[in-house]
Amino acid sequence: MTTSFSEPERGFRVAEFEARLSKAQVLMAKQNLAAMVLTTEPEVRYFSGFLTQFWQSPTRPWFMVVPSSGKPIAVIPEIGRACMANTWIEDIRTWDAPNPQNEGVTLLAETLKEVAGKQGIIGIMKGAESHLRMPLDDYEKLLSSLPHNPIEDCNELIRSLRVIKSEAEIDKIRYAAQAASRAFLRVPEIVSTGMSDREVFQAFKHECLNQGVDDVSYLVGGSGQGGYGDIISPPSTRKLQSGDVLILDTGCIWDGYFCDFDRNYSIGTPSKEAAKAHRIIWDSTQAALELSKPGTTCAELFKTMNKAMGLGDDAGSVGRLGHGLGMQLTEHPSHAAFDQTVLQEGMVLTLEPGYEFAPGKMMVHEENIVVRNAEPELLSDRANREIVII
Repeated sequence: MTTSFSEPERGFRVAEFEARLSKAQVLMAKQNLAAMVLTTEPEVRYFSGFLTQFWQSPTRPWFMVVPSSGKPIAVIPEIGRACMANTWIEDIRTWDAPNPQNEGVTLLAETLKEVAGKQGIIGIMKGAESHLRMPLDDYEKLLSSLPHNPIEDCNELIRSLRVIKSEAEIDKIRYAAQAASRAFLRVPEIVSTGMSDREVFQAFKHECLNQGVDDVSYLVGGSGQGGYGDIISPPSTRKLQSGDVLILDTGCIWDGYFCDFDRNYSIGTPSKEAAKAHRIIWDSTQAALELSKPGTTCAELFKTMNKAMGLGDDAGSVGRLGHGLGMQLTEHPSHAAFDQTVLQEGMVLTLEPGYEFAPGKMMVHEENIVVRNAEPELLSDRANREIVII
């Protein structure tokens, strides 16, 4: 049974953004950064609350300048002024876009010169899982406009902020996860033999929306006789039949925050191999759940899940067994042998063991949790140890 949670407050109070900015500026001072320039949606939204689907259009770049003191400055296309004005940001500088000849580069350079001075160090995200989201030509023009300002990587600075979620952020992820949990409970009622994978996906998306999520922007999975292999291709017209194993893995959004977990179903009585594989991945998740406390490393979680599945240190082609979660479907860190990130109170994570129990036959299981100082909190309702039969 799912637990009933009231709908959280949409957006965030100003105090939330003030706290984020204060923490960022303390870290900026340690790195001697005069300013940071942010170019990607989660980072801009993290410091502003600027939530819009307009980011899906690649035509216009969007920028935010975070100074070493004072509030952030939005440097954005004019079309976004009204939406940005609904946030706590007061200094909004715009240009008419699209303008291929000067897509905000001059305005951004002028803002950085004002904030950082002629020689102040400017931070920009350069590391893993970051991207520029502006034309490389424009980035080179920006650098040439700031010849005496050193550019340093601020990737780890931003990561260290975003990896710890506030209770207000956790409320949103929990709400999305609970809505998806209710939708998963309804799968045996809305899915039946003879439906195609495509029809299953459509029915499940509708159910998630009916349960209260804002969008189902991510849904992968599929079915196969006795198990499945590829689960990231678009759904096919293949029809469900007795003996199939079906997986649905969803990333539903509520107020800009994701849940991300899956559930497995057997169409009719499962084979002994499939039933056993489901118990193995459930036990693997349980072992990681019991270890998910402050001080544990992501590498330790990875090794614990692999050991529970009877595997060594090899992650196989998947590469990891879970990850961070929040404004993005997947965030830092990764549960992998290479990731020595130490768990801290307030991290939101997925636990996602994958087990190949026969050639080309997989079983994947995933839950969403919050790391707490005592026991971890499950955000998704815990799956049954035995695979659910449709």
